Amino acid sequence: MADEDETKEYRWESGYEKTWEAIKEDDDGLLESNVADLVARAKRKRAALKDTGAIQLGMMRHLFVVVDASACMFLQDLKPTRFLCVLKLLEVFVHEFFDLNPISQLGILTTKMKRSEQITVLAGNQKKHIEALQQLKDLSCEGEPSLQNSLERAMNGLKNMPAYSSREILVLFGSLTTCDPGDIQKTIKSLKDNNIRVSIIGLAAEVRICQEIAKKTGGTYNVLIDDHHLKELILNQVQPPAVAGSMEASLVKMGFPGGSPIVNDGTSDSSADHAPAYCLCHIESETSSLMGPNGYNCPQCGSRYCELPVECKQCGLTLVSAPHLARSYHHLFPIKPFIERAQVRETTHCFACAKLFVEAETNVYECENCNQIVCLDCDLFIRETLHTCPGCASDPVTAQMKTN
Repeated sequence: MADEDETKEYRWESGYEKTWEAIKEDDDGLLESNVADLVARAKRKRAALKDTGAIQLGMMRHLFVVVDASACMFLQDLKPTRFLCVLKLLEVFVHEFFDLNPISQLGILTTKMKRSEQITVLAGNQKKHIEALQQLKDLSCEGEPSLQNSLERAMNGLKNMPAYSSREILVLFGSLTTCDPGDIQKTIKSLKDNNIRVSIIGLAAEVRICQEIAKKTGGTYNVLIDDHHLKELILNQVQPPAVAGSMEASLVKMGFPGGSPIVNDGTSDSSADHAPAYCLCHIESETSSLMGPNGYNCPQCGSRYCELPVECKQCGLTLVSAPHLARSYHHLFPIKPFIERAQVRETTHCFACAKLFVEAETNVYECENCNQIVCLDCDLFIRETLHTCPGCASDPVTAQMKTN
């Protein structure tokens, strides 16, 4: 495998190509149809990546995001600077991450001055992570990064996680060098032994050690083209990765705390159990205040929390609600890929969005269960966001078969 990577040519090492010949004018002398064809081809490529059929893990993920805060992040090849652009995109990533992985946990690290600093611990509170990212905008970027220190610190927080969970590290690396205190090969071996997957996104140019880390740990390594490509690369990490071969299947104990029941006179039917108290998720905050009777009580130890999901600080029980599990469930059983067919005259519009098919759309997509036809955009939206076929959901017979 190593020989194949060494013999593989880079784009700038290959032969001379006339790339402009791929764009041709239509009969009216316009480029619109050709550009639309290129866009459709890119969308079909995205759809093909979703057709792998690999079983995905999305129930519980533990992810550390490492952000390079060295001097190179002040460069303005990404506007306004690399660092501010990355922070803004990470806010979107955190929101999307917890939307698709509601019972997962995320932590944030930065690296500069040859050190690594922990900004947030592993937690499922997206508001706390977004506030921490917004406060980082005033951070001064200086010195050199340390890839080894960052990986070691993230590994110390991940190696004790349960074996049934996914352990991941995402590194946003803008430097071309790393200043490490020891042998990084030993760190790579420890990451592999602890089943920690490291994915790296390069903001400058390809660095060999980054490629080696991602390859040996089963992650991905990509280098951005522009800010739009960077957003796409970051959001690609929202989807859970394929399950590792050594992943253990295990039953997980969870608690489902109910809200405090309020009777008609405005008082709780158990005032002793639901008296105002500090919630444990904000008790260390300087702005913490007494909660009313509308919090969530841990069913095992009775600790009070203001929002879900959260891991109980007293007994360690994972507290979730039924909708959180429902939003994570679709990763285990992804929707079947739609069948690509040539467009026929009898099919005039998309079943999902009711858009009329035009001549430029030569292919349509059919659900093999309900036989409804959708366009390419709806096919991608169903598999990436909706996770449910609208035709099957609107058919009472098919819907009843799924529930049974």
